[in-house]
Amino acid sequence: MKAIKLFSSASLLIGAALTLAACGQNDKNAVKSAKKFPEQTAQKTAKKGGTLTYAIETDTPFKGIFDSQLSVDQVDSDVMQFGNEALFDTDNSYQITDKGPATFKLNKKAKTITITVKKGVKWSDGKQVIAKDLEYTYEMTANKATNSLRYSDSLANIVGMKEYHDGKAKTISGIKFPDGENGRTIVIHFIAMKPGMLQSGNDYFIETAAPYHYLKDIPFSKLVSSDQIRKDPLFFGPYKVSKVVRGQSVTWVPNKYYWRGTPKLSKIVAQVVSTNSASQAIKSHKFDIADVVNSQWQAVKDAKDTKFVANIPLAYSYLGFKVGKLQNGKNIMDPHAKMNNKSLRQAIAYAMNINQVEKRYTQGLTFRVPTLIPEQFGDYFDKNAQGFPYNLKKANQLLNQAGYKKKGKWRVQPNGKPLSIHLAAMTGSAVQEPIIQNYIQQWKKIGLHVSLTGNRLMEFNSFYDKLDQDDKNIDMFIASWSLSSEPSPAGIYGETSAMNDSRFATKENNKLLDNIDSERAFNHDYRVKAFHKWQQYMNDEAYIVPLTNSYSIKAVNSKLVNYSLKPAEANKIWYKVGFSK
Repeated sequence: MKAIKLFSSASLLIGAALTLAACGQNDKNAVKSAKKFPEQTAQKTAKKGGTLTYAIETDTPFKGIFDSQLSVDQVDSDVMQFGNEALFDTDNSYQITDKGPATFKLNKKAKTITITVKKGVKWSDGKQVIAKDLEYTYEMTANKATNSLRYSDSLANIVGMKEYHDGKAKTISGIKFPDGENGRTIVIHFIAMKPGMLQSGNDYFIETAAPYHYLKDIPFSKLVSSDQIRKDPLFFGPYKVSKVVRGQSVTWVPNKYYWRGTPKLSKIVAQVVSTNSASQAIKSHKFDIADVVNSQWQAVKDAKDTKFVANIPLAYSYLGFKVGKLQNGKNIMDPHAKMNNKSLRQAIAYAMNINQVEKRYTQGLTFRVPTLIPEQFGDYFDKNAQGFPYNLKKANQLLNQAGYKKKGKWRVQPNGKPLSIHLAAMTGSAVQEPIIQNYIQQWKKIGLHVSLTGNRLMEFNSFYDKLDQDDKNIDMFIASWSLSSEPSPAGIYGETSAMNDSRFATKENNKLLDNIDSERAFNHDYRVKAFHKWQQYMNDEAYIVPLTNSYSIKAVNSKLVNYSLKPAEANKIWYKVGFSK
């Protein structure tokens, strides 16, 4: 599971749900009211022509790095989505299909994956996408000169990848061209096969291509700043770049070589708008598609000639407890850490009145999640998981039984020493401060003395800097993940994961994660059971407590048809979208 650290408020993937960080309850009425949103607009024949305006909601100019392997920025991804088609289509469970630009064949015995680009899949300059274009993305990602943040231990599972990355080999020995570099097929050889390889977003291989003929003369160190990436990028999707106003807008026109056919629109303009201006832009119909900031829902819900479509993103907010440090690339637990007591962690979770907070602030757009595997992952989600519903009585019982006795107003540690807990949380919308203070008051009710690290909410970059550096003034923290579409949690909660900011690492967790990603887990039933066991273990140990997710809502011009948020439509959506006749 790849993940992106989310802003507490700026990420419009989640909108205000994660701004509220810990508010929401899986309250039946809340979910019911949110489900009034459809996942798509009317699906019917669109007329040819028309200009679509798309809001890029950000409070800073976009970077404009128009290549998936060189950028890790969600805003850049949003800007280039109209041309940046992936190699594979998926079904609604994110499983790779053969309906997209390339086909995919996994051979477990030979430890290979064969990828073949379909004939007629062409770059926007008319050149066929070839085998070298697929292989070149691996070179771009693994060559240290590009400084790509996409290189990972998962990619190092490709034979010869580590040697290339370390500069000990000039080519990646495990990527073969059965029909030559100018053919349309590559065969990737792996050290070990993983069940997640069948899912899109798995990080074991790359799902995009790069135009080698267009980029080959640019040194790797200069790729990211080149005009070929920043100003005149090539894509094989339905639209091509016509004009870039750096950091502000990109104009797209149809790619006449597009393999599926001619897209409907004559032009798409993706333009930056600040998050504070988003609701006014929606009401004034400045854009045909714009994200709704959930805390601004009341201001936009009655906008005329507007349809609202929504989905639940693969994301969640969580409460984490610091129980160790990252040392020499490994998370090492401290058995004497203040928060290394299961009863204390569970009590803190049970004392959070998430239901009332959700009711007050989110109008049913945010809801509690009971486990760290999102429901969208189908069978892998443990529908029997309860998480930590509000229960002050249980919280007090847990603390009493664990020896956290009251000494005056506050509880002390089982050894009799004072107990003072520091919480790190990010700045956000106007309601962030009162919500966090509400939880501090809740913990006070069970006798726990909790205060904010530094006595205030932290700015996003400062928050993650302190968290990643294992700042001694952080005992627990509220953070958020945006997840990829392969559900294995090893990438963010594994023993060697730098993103595992709690620093918990147990033999049992290692074993459960290994089971999820083992060759035995190619058997679906086995993998389902492995996922359920891990979720039960995590809820029992409570090193990471799942909090909330939220509906992500888009305001769409009511004349727009064939727009959809369903995973199976994602790769071909811009080919189909247009205005009604």
